[in-house]
Amino acid sequence: MLKVWGRRNSFNVQKVMWLINELDLPHERVEAGGPFGLVNEPFFLALNPHGRVPVIDDGGSVVWESHAILRYIAATHGKGRFWEAAPSARSLWDRWVDWSQATLHRDFLDLFWSFYRTPEERRDWSLIKTHLQLSNTHFALLDRHLSDHAFMVGDALTLADITIGATLYRYFELAIERPSLPHLEAWYTRLGERPAYRQHVMVPFDDLRGRLSQ
Repeated sequence: MLKVWGRRNSFNVQKVMWLINELDLPHERVEAGGPFGLVNEPFFLALNPHGRVPVIDDGGSVVWESHAILRYIAATHGKGRFWEAAPSARSLWDRWVDWSQATLHRDFLDLFWSFYRTPEERRDWSLIKTHLQLSNTHFALLDRHLSDHAFMVGDALTLADITIGATLYRYFELAIERPSLPHLEAWYTRLGERPAYRQHVMVPFDDLRGRLSQ
């Protein structure tokens, strides 16, 4: 059985759990990281020397880093649905997966940490406004892209939807100024109709407010 280490409200764990449940894979999740600890234990550091979640063990195949895990699960358990044999077909979603990590997640998570996870009295509003402007620019780009796409790559869910779509619940729940993004909102609605998304991404994060520690 696939084993996953990671806490439920971890953004990176949510992406992995969403894919696992889209594929209906038997699995066990072990609470780890944040208040649950374990990540500095010798057994965990033997799995991932960086001491971070998520980590999976799939019958002896241990993988860490969320996007590496997503690609592993898709290639191992999702062929024909989340993994294509032709590199050209994979590149259609893979480029968005890399963009999400290198660009969107960098700026949006900086916003999330500087605004939501920083205590109010310690917030740097100049920094927050910078991260907000960058994040809104990225989401506006996505809105334009989704003007003629039901999902990130055509009419079917791919890893691009999972890596990018995992940000949307927090983006739309934050008390921030957002531009009009009708196509992004429609996509968010479509994702919210999926049981796996509701169960693993639309997870309340109130306990993270004003908490700078993991």
